[in-house]
Amino acid sequence: MRTPELLSDPVYHDEEAARLYLQEVRWPDGVFCPFCGALDDIKPLGGPSMGPGWFYCPHCQDKFTVRVGSIMERSHIALTKWLLAFRLMASSKKGVSAHQLHRTLGISYKSAWFLGHRIREAMTDDDPTPLGGEGKIIEADETYIGRAGDPKDTIFVNGKGWVRREGEEKMKVMTLVERGGKARSVHIDRATSVELNKVLVAKADPQSRLMTDDAKAYGRPGRRFASHDTVNHTADEYVRKLSDGTKAHTNTVEGYYSIFKRGMKGIYQHCTDKHLHRYLAEFDFRYSNRIKLGVDDSERTLRAIRGAKGKRLTYRRTGQQTALSIARARRQAAQARRATYRAAGIHVYRSEEC
Repeated sequence: MRTPELLSDPVYHDEEAARLYLQEVRWPDGVFCPFCGALDDIKPLGGPSMGPGWFYCPHCQDKFTVRVGSIMERSHIALTKWLLAFRLMASSKKGVSAHQLHRTLGISYKSAWFLGHRIREAMTDDDPTPLGGEGKIIEADETYIGRAGDPKDTIFVNGKGWVRREGEEKMKVMTLVERGGKARSVHIDRATSVELNKVLVAKADPQSRLMTDDAKAYGRPGRRFASHDTVNHTADEYVRKLSDGTKAHTNTVEGYYSIFKRGMKGIYQHCTDKHLHRYLAEFDFRYSNRIKLGVDDSERTLRAIRGAKGKRLTYRRTGQQTALSIARARRQAAQARRATYRAAGIHVYRSEEC
């Protein structure tokens, strides 16, 4: 299955076609309940009051659509616009700004900004498998971008007007790139040996060959790898041929940073440390699903859509109690009690007050 490439395809303009396409992507083996996971006896609900796309699960006695249990849950944005946003963000090498989504999709800037972050959440790589392995090469490097803190935190300076408050450090990013493979980027607090080691332990296979620049912070963390080769950037050394013919360099990860910084400075322009990890997930996703690895724009979009399953991103934290969650919990508790009574042969009649 592939995502339609042409923007004139009905899935980007017809709501019914978009819904059927998403149902085929999410439920290729048949509809299942996102609440209890039941596969049997799921029935479609019809009628003008419900609208198309609704299903009913007799096991948990709840209704759902293809949006439920994904980043699109409780969103009022049309599915056609969701699909077009997925297509644009997955195929644009340096990203798509919220203002561009706002103009292209015809939605408010606030909705476009939030939609973009939810798609970045879908792009987040949840695979715990470390990069590299025996005989493979991992390049590691760190970079600095923007400044931490709120860009609206300004002070008035005579002769300059309103300027951003001084004293804030740049945000620090560490990236691991497997040659011919994926990339993993992490927002770190400090570029110290301890911080870099934490990332290497969590993201890289120790049987790999590690290659870095001449930063001293990599000295001790590099000992746990099969080998650790460096290039001396201070002495203008950028490539060195090793005895086995392998080239020691960090040009691959530097190339990743060139795309990342062009996107952050040219497209997004402003980013606080609060949201930096989401932008890193977006650039990691596109780099790890690139043409060189056999993934074209259509397949990349499809993988992003599949990544939306089981994820939520809300303004209010999902762990907090809301009126809807309290009502649903009460209804499920009542259903469980009635099921217990029926199993015990006890008949319960609802009073008029109920």
